[in-house]
Amino acid sequence: MLTGSYPAERTTMDIVEVILSDHHEQRRRFALLDEMHGCGPSDLEAVWKQLRILLEVHAKAEEELFYPALMELGTGAGGKDSAGDETEDAIHDHNEIRDAIGEVAQHPAGSPEWWEAMTKLNEANGDHMAEEEREGLTDFRQHASLELRHRLGLSFAVFESSHADGIKPQDISPEEYVREHE
Repeated sequence: MLTGSYPAERTTMDIVEVILSDHHEQRRRFALLDEMHGCGPSDLEAVWKQLRILLEVHAKAEEELFYPALMELGTGAGGKDSAGDETEDAIHDHNEIRDAIGEVAQHPAGSPEWWEAMTKLNEANGDHMAEEEREGLTDFRQHASLELRHRLGLSFAVFESSHADGIKPQDISPEEYVREHE
């Protein structure tokens, strides 16, 4: 969490907007890769490395900062009965995304198997983002104060900056995560 103080009158950084911006960047990078069929492995690897880091760090930042706050304030949105249901589903999705990242990493960049794994990763990530935007982010917008959204937005940005070189991805139990944060 962010240390120190911040000007209370400034509320331009919003965790919801930071997450949505990351989602846009993830979609943009998948689209970029779609345009790179026929490019050499080193070019593909460069773009893939940045996308992989973005996906892994983004998920971890959500697990550290966003979902605990959602569990505290949320009531359920987008067809989910509770913030716990939203969170459990999202953590499950994060694990699927991490597993799909691992599958991409098992194949040489540009090989047919690599592209197939990349397509599955894009599908898993796209499904997760759509659910999160319709459920957790909506629920949080409806219940969190602008001050909290600002503070968490700053913390989220600091977390991502602090882990710009990547993190060690690790699946977590969705059920245990929800129990620990209830």
